[in-house]
Amino acid sequence: MSLNPGIVYLVGAGPGDPGLLTRRGYEVLRRADLVVYDQLANDRLLDIAPATAERVFVGKTQGKLTLPQDDMNRLLAERAGRGLTVVRLKGGDPYVFGRGAEEAEYLHAAGIPFVVIPGVTAGVGVTAYAGLPVTHRAAASAVAFVTGHEDPEAIANDRTSLDWPALARFPGTLVFYMGVTRLASICRTLVREGKPSTTPAAMVQSGTLVRQRTVIGTLDDLADRVAQAGLGPPALLVVGEVIARRPGLNWFEERPLFGRRIVVTRPAEETDRSATSLEDLGAEVLTAPTVVIRPVDDFSDVDHAITRLSEFDWLVFTSSNGVIHFLDRLLAKGLDLRALGSIGLAAIGPSTADALVSYHLRADLVPTSHRSEALAEALIGRASGKRILLARADRGRTILKDELERVAHVEQVTVYRNTDVSALPVEVANRIEAGSIDWITLTSSAITERLHALLPESARARIGREIRLASISPLTSEAAARLGWPVAAESADSTWDGLVAAIVNAEAASPTSRR
Repeated sequence: MSLNPGIVYLVGAGPGDPGLLTRRGYEVLRRADLVVYDQLANDRLLDIAPATAERVFVGKTQGKLTLPQDDMNRLLAERAGRGLTVVRLKGGDPYVFGRGAEEAEYLHAAGIPFVVIPGVTAGVGVTAYAGLPVTHRAAASAVAFVTGHEDPEAIANDRTSLDWPALARFPGTLVFYMGVTRLASICRTLVREGKPSTTPAAMVQSGTLVRQRTVIGTLDDLADRVAQAGLGPPALLVVGEVIARRPGLNWFEERPLFGRRIVVTRPAEETDRSATSLEDLGAEVLTAPTVVIRPVDDFSDVDHAITRLSEFDWLVFTSSNGVIHFLDRLLAKGLDLRALGSIGLAAIGPSTADALVSYHLRADLVPTSHRSEALAEALIGRASGKRILLARADRGRTILKDELERVAHVEQVTVYRNTDVSALPVEVANRIEAGSIDWITLTSSAITERLHALLPESARARIGREIRLASISPLTSEAAARLGWPVAAESADSTWDGLVAAIVNAEAASPTSRR
């Protein structure tokens, strides 16, 4: 073993919602060499790790561990002993009904440094998302977290490690982890040991995720209600008077897009913000970029334009990617924002203007309608006879350049490339073909056409029936129509926020069943 071992981080991933990962957990995941993970509720957490990081699954497959605990312990120690940064990513909190303490003890005995990064445990996170406060000044001043693995009716044979009479007398909220398969037995035992059969009880399945389902009852009837509803693992059982508070606290399941499955087809660089805006409204987001943004192969034209910025009156950007690639190249050449001098800055829309703000620049012109035609019209009145530099992608409509050339001297420089992906992510493609998606977002004509090309005919046939399309602009909608796809929602202002609002409005106008 190395004299300078690496380190193992025992990180709690939270109960499911990727947004519940702690900031500290996010930071160590970003620099992991190896991620050792269980069956996570949301695999998007694995995307936080570097692309070069090794990922090893050690959870259960068909009820069996893929790697025995002893072997997994040795894996952690051996890899850290080589000097690697190892992240052991565990659902919930490492020390709450996990084996985090056992793993830490093994590492300590092996002389391997480790750090424990707590996570949001299901007993706190899932209950909060289900509108079930585990404590309340008027209802419960204590909470007990209990494992539901054991069969409590084994008490007759003295084979249980839990004090069920004490649990039945407990004066607060009981939260049972992993108790769905023992639900009827747990309820009967609590009642037999003295808990009133009318005590409120709830079962929450897939808590903190858009698949979350909550069934409310009492100790007397909850097992029957859960069976009728078809709930199964993973699920959490909550027993206590706090359940009566749910009607006023059920915030998560009341969000306007709760349970909706939405595919975002934007380039990877734009998906984080897009996904977050939908997830904040309750949607499950699947990302499936149809194009990849890449730098140009040859910067000579861009560099030549940068050295001649003083010759231009206007610098025009038609996307946030154009802003980023142009200004990053300017800075890479050892220049700073003073190189822009007094040149006017025009942005096609608010997201492009926001990209300028991130570089401490403010657009001098943003048209009220965020289309090339509107930008051309707005510029024609202010740039007649002027010199204009357009910074844009390697492909797209030429209408802006064509219109401006009627009144001004225009030069165009390609600052980034759009490259088509060869295939959609397997999970996304399968779910589209199965019809288990509610919406697909379209944010350009090129993206629309590429998506159509990537889907087999059987999947295309789902569009307009089980799966609805949301378009960012009339031009994008026209591209979909040319392909035979109807658009169910269109942004009123050709922005992403407008597209999201259109989906919300469409759902409110004609809500369909939550599948």
